[in-house]
Amino acid sequence: MSTMAKAKNFKKSKTGLYVSMGTTAFGALSVAKQAKAARSDNDMLRLIDAAVSAAAIVTGLAILYRELKRLGDDDVLLG
Repeated sequence: MSTMAKAKNFKKSKTGLYVSMGTTAFGALSVAKQAKAARSDNDMLRLIDAAVSAAAIVTGLAILYRELKRLGDDDVLLG
């Protein structure tokens, strides 16, 4: 199996989905910092940008969670 094929299969594996969820959730830290700075500067445009970014993170996590459920994960925490 070629390296590219392995990389594509990893992205669709349970481990790959967990890694994607982790990195997406890690992006929430950046958005939280952005929102905090926007609030302290009273910058409404940056606050809106942070809110839109947060919505994108939530949507991304929901999509990754759905893909994880499709793989038939037997994890007790996921139901």
